[in-house]
Amino acid sequence: MSNYHIKHLEEYYKVYRKSIREPELFWEEIAEEHFVWRKRWDKVLSWDFSKPEVKWYEGAKLNITENCIDRHLRINADKTAILFEPNDPDEPAQHITYQQLSEKVNRFANVLKKKGIGKGDRVCIYLPMIPELAVSVLACARIGAIHSVVFAGFSSTALSTRINDSDCKIVITSDGSLRGTKTIDLKSIVDEALEKCACVSTVLVAKRIDTDIHMKEGRDEWLQPLLDKASVECEPEIMDAEDPLFILYTSGSTGTPKGMVHTTAGYMVYTAYTFKNVFQYRDNDIYWCTADIGWITGHSYIIYGPLANGATTVMFEGVPNYPDCGRFWEVVEKHKVNQFYTAPTAIRALAKETVEFVNKYDLSSLKVLGSVGEPINEEAWHWYNDNVGKKKSPLVDTWWQTETGGIMISPIPYVTPTIPTYASLPLPGIQPALMGENNEELQGNQVEGKLCIKYPWPSMARTVWGNHERYKETYFSAYDNVYFTGDGALRNAVGYYRITGRVDDVIIVSGHNLGTAPIEDAINEHPAVAESAIVGFPHDVKGNALYGYVILKEVGADRNHDNLRKEINQIITEHIGPIAKLDKIQFTNGLPKTRSGKIMRRILRKIAGNDISNLGDTSTLLNPEVVQEIKENVV
Repeated sequence: MSNYHIKHLEEYYKVYRKSIREPELFWEEIAEEHFVWRKRWDKVLSWDFSKPEVKWYEGAKLNITENCIDRHLRINADKTAILFEPNDPDEPAQHITYQQLSEKVNRFANVLKKKGIGKGDRVCIYLPMIPELAVSVLACARIGAIHSVVFAGFSSTALSTRINDSDCKIVITSDGSLRGTKTIDLKSIVDEALEKCACVSTVLVAKRIDTDIHMKEGRDEWLQPLLDKASVECEPEIMDAEDPLFILYTSGSTGTPKGMVHTTAGYMVYTAYTFKNVFQYRDNDIYWCTADIGWITGHSYIIYGPLANGATTVMFEGVPNYPDCGRFWEVVEKHKVNQFYTAPTAIRALAKETVEFVNKYDLSSLKVLGSVGEPINEEAWHWYNDNVGKKKSPLVDTWWQTETGGIMISPIPYVTPTIPTYASLPLPGIQPALMGENNEELQGNQVEGKLCIKYPWPSMARTVWGNHERYKETYFSAYDNVYFTGDGALRNAVGYYRITGRVDDVIIVSGHNLGTAPIEDAINEHPAVAESAIVGFPHDVKGNALYGYVILKEVGADRNHDNLRKEINQIITEHIGPIAKLDKIQFTNGLPKTRSGKIMRRILRKIAGNDISNLGDTSTLLNPEVVQEIKENVV
C-alpha cells in the first residue's frame, strides 16, 4: 500500500486538489489498488443529498474480514494483529497473530451461525475491552450479521433501548469487567435490560472475572465451550458494497439515541486510507488507540482501519491511572508503541499529576501522537507535545464524528505544520463549508460559521436505523444540499480549521457526546422535580462538565438538598449511565424563558461558566427577574 502515503505538504495539496476535482476517480483508484473484491463495482458513486441517499462502489461484492484478515495470511500469518494489554499490569499481554485471529473469528462466526444468526440479523455486543470484543465484531462481519456494540458503561435502561430499537436477536456479554481496582457485574445489567427485550433469544457469556453469576436456563450459555467445539473454517458471506456493516448509537439533542448505520465498502476504504495517512503507519509499527470499541473511534481505529492495513493494533483493558498515573507510558515503553491516539480528557487528567510519571519511562519509540473526541485545549496540547512527544512527535488533533465514520480534518504528521487547537486541513476527498447566518457559504479565510460538508465521502453514515426521516431532519435540513455536522468552526488566515464546539444541545463531556434532553427527561422522573435544564460549563479535566438547574414541585420544600442531589444523579446513572452525572445542581424557583416558553440556555450557560459580565438582553424574557435569583444562588 505504498502509494497510500502522503509524504510532503506539496504532495498533500496535489492529492487534495485531485480528490476535489475528480472525486470519483480518486476514490476508485484507492479502492482498486488496495483491497480485495469478489466483484468490481458498476458505479463508483451516486448521490442525492435532498433525499438524502448516497451509494459508494455500487454493485461491488466483498467481505470486509477478507480484507482485514484473510489477505494478510499469505505473508503475515505470524504477525501480531491484536496486542491485548490487560487491566492488571502483572497479567501477561496477549499477542494474537493474524492466523490466530482468523481461527478465533471463524470459530465465533460458526457459533453465531449455529445460534441461527445470518446475514442482516442484528447482534448486540456488550463487552469490556477484552479480545472477545474485537473477535465478536469481526465474526458478525464474517457472516453478514450487523453488529451493534454498546459501551459497557451504559446502564440497563440505555442497553435495552438500543437492543429494542434494532431488534437484536442475541446479546454477547461477559460475567463482568475489570476497571482499575473495580469489578463491574455486567451480566446482571444485561439480565435487567432483557426484562424489557422480547426480541433476544440467546445470551452468550464470556468469562473474565470468574464469579458466580445467574445463568437463565434456555437463554444463557457460556461462550468458551461453544467456541472449543466450533470449526476454524468459515466461508465469508459475500456482501454487497452497500449492505449494512454495523449500527452504532449516538446521543441526539432530543429523544432516543440515533442508530447510525454504516455500510461495508465505503467504510472499509475510508477508514483504511485515513488510518494509513493520519498515523503515517509503516509495516511493523505498533499502533495504540486507547479508546473503547464501544465508540466509533474503537470501531474505525482499533479494529477496521488498522487491520485493513495489516497493522498491529493494541487493545487496552485498563484505565490511565491504575495502578498509577504512569500506566499509559509504561505500556508505551513495554510494547515500543509508535503511534499513540487518546482523548484530551485523559491528557488533562494526567497533566494534573507530577511529570515524573511520564519521565521515568522511555518514550523514544513514539513517532506520532493523536488526539480524539473533542478539540484539545492549548494547555493540554503543549503538555502532551512537550512531555510525551518531547517536541519530536507530531501531534494530530483529529476532528470527526460517529456519523462520519472516519477522520475528516486533521494534520498529517511530518506533512502539515501544526498549530495548537487547530484540526488544520481537510483530508483528501473532504470538502468542508462554513455556513453563515443567512444560509450562505462563507468564502475566503478569517471566517466563522457552522461546519458543513458539501460532497459525500465513502464512510459517511447512510441513515438512522429504522428512521430515515430523522436522518434527513438532523443532518440535511438545516442547509440545502450539504451535510450539517452540528459543530461550529472558524477558518484562519491560512485556511486551517478550528472546531469551536457544538451548536445544538449536545455537550461533549470527557469526549462523550451527551444530549441534554434524555438527561432532563431522566431528572424529571424524580417525584420532587417539576422541571430541569442542563448546560455545560468549562471543566479543567473533562473539557465540559454538566450543570443542572432544577425546579422542585414544592417551592422552598423542606428537603435535604444534598440527598436530593444524590437521588437525581442516581436516576441519571440508572437511565443513561454514570458518564452523564451532573457535577453541579442548583435548585431554583424558575428558569429564564422566552414568551414562547423556550428556555434561554445561553444565559444558563454563562451563569454556570461564571461569565456573568454580559448576559445580553434579558428584557424580552417572560420572567427576567429569575435571572437575578439564579445569579445570586449559583453553586
